[in-house]
Amino acid sequence: MLTFIHTHSTRLYAIAAAALALVAYYVPDLPTELILALAAAILGTGEAVQRIEDAKTTKALSSTAQVTTASTQ
Repeated sequence: MLTFIHTHSTRLYAIAAAALALVAYYVPDLPTELILALAAAILGTGEAVQRIEDAKTTKALSSTAQVTTASTQ
């Protein structure tokens, strides 16, 4: 399960953000404090997703650099 979350973190984040927007729109009786707290949690989750994606990009770029260096020698 953790591998799935790590692999698809951006997609899961987008689903959560969209779900929050839909719930806030279609359930008008929700307290504003709850919606704001969930929005803050979504923003914090976005930071975590960004760090995961940055780590995957860094790993991919470093492995590409090693392959390029090895093939030029």
